[in-house]
This record gives sequence, structure tokens and C-alpha cells, in this order.
Amino acid sequence: MTSAPVLPDGYSDVPPGMLANVVTCLQMLQRPRPKPARPLERPLTLERIEKPALTDYRALFRAVGEDWLWSSRLVMPDAELAAILQHPDVEVYVLGGGKQRLGLLELDFRQRGECELAFFGLVPQAIGQGAGRFLMDQALAKAWARPIERLWVHTCTFDHPGALGFYRRSGFVPFAFQVEVQADPRLSGHLPRGAAPHVPLADFSA
Repeated sequence: MTSAPVLPDGYSDVPPGMLANVVTCLQMLQRPRPKPARPLERPLTLERIEKPALTDYRALFRAVGEDWLWSSRLVMPDAELAAILQHPDVEVYVLGGGKQRLGLLELDFRQRGECELAFFGLVPQAIGQGAGRFLMDQALAKAWARPIERLWVHTCTFDHPGALGFYRRSGFVPFAFQVEVQADPRLSGHLPRGAAPHVPLADFSA
């Protein structure tokens, strides 16, 4: 068995058109005690969408993740994405408020005995209103309703600055760091050039 490559100490160059960010992996090995429910500014619902249409799924994925450069499901081939979303051990939920779609929750149970909190997020206008806590409470309940031994998630330096603290307050504990290198989706046109202004756009072709 070969070991994973190790980055050298110091700085490493990133090829033109690529981005690098630091990923923190977190896990919990048992369900935490429920936290007292906070009053919500508006009634919220959570609906599971079985075999979601790719267009609808990607529209919500983009609405939630554009500010944080979520792009994996935008660049993924349709057949590959459909195979994931239609898998019986992948659960996709839409957070709703009235007639608005406010958030996305995706739980991946394909690894036996584990659940990955694959995607978790809110549209910008829903942040800071208690919807995140509601969605996390629902995520924990649904994940631990199955016979799992581990629930895990990852966040990165491109995410909302409060994401890491939120996951830790929810009961997750960091266990690993990674460096992710990916093509800048703003240069390929998968996301607008003005997306995620907190991440510099280095267009070497300009």
C-alpha cells in the first residue's frame, strides 16, 4: 500500500487557472445530545426529493454554493451525477420556507457504517436566521436514524467563515487536513466571474 504524497514544507506553486484551499475534515462517532430548539423567524420545512431532476438540483446547488465556489456538481457529467443522486443510499433534501427554496442537505450512506454530510448549505438570504441550526438538527436526526458508527463532513477556507465553528458547535471534531487543488470554475464559465469575491480571480489569459 502506497502512502499519500506529502506536500513539502514552505510554499508550493499552483498552476495558472487553478485554485488551492485548505480542507478541514470533521467527524462525530456518536449522536450528540439534542440542543434546545431556537425560535425561528418563519416556519421551515424539509422535504426529501427522490431522484431529483438534474436541472432543478443544480439550480439549488448553485444558489446555495455560488458564493463559496461550489462547483463539483456543476462540472460533473450528467450520467455520473444522476448515478449518485438516484442511488438508494443517497438522500437529498430541500429546506423550504413558504414557496422559497432556502437550503440543500445531502446525506451519503454509500460507505457501510458511515454517513457523509456531503452537502449542507443555505441560500444567502436565509443565513443568520436560525435556519442553519434547524437544518443541522434535521441532518443529525436523519443521519443517526440509520445504523451508522460515524458521521463526517468537510469544510474549506473558501466556505462561509462561520462554517468551521458551526460544525464544531454541532458536535463535529476535526480529524484531518487536506489541500484541494481544482480548476477555477469562474474561468471555465461554470460560475460567474464575480462569484466569491473573497477568493482572488487570477486570470492569466487577460
